[in-house]
Amino acid sequence: MAASGSGDSLDDKSGQAPVAQRIDPTREKLTPAQLQVMRQAQLAQWQKTLPQRRARNVVTGLGIGALVLAIYGYTIYSVSQERFLDELEAEAKAAQARAMARASSGP
Repeated sequence: MAASGSGDSLDDKSGQAPVAQRIDPTREKLTPAQLQVMRQAQLAQWQKTLPQRRARNVVTGLGIGALVLAIYGYTIYSVSQERFLDELEAEAKAAQARAMARASSGP
């Protein structure tokens, strides 16, 4: 058997690798050196995942922007296709002309 600390990564009893324990720095008394190591590890992990996160954020932003532009473009296109106001104006002019014709041909 390997001696403790010899670099053997498997636990002798279960045959599994040891798992890091979660530490709550507010509950457990940690030395300033331990806190510094934790901060360095968190910073290294954050710097490691930053490019991935940034790329995902850019792709998400571009996707949302494209969706907004598509909806805006479709709305402008569909409103420009509608002619119902022109038809209402034509009907209003025709009704006004009929009213004028009745008024002039009246008593």
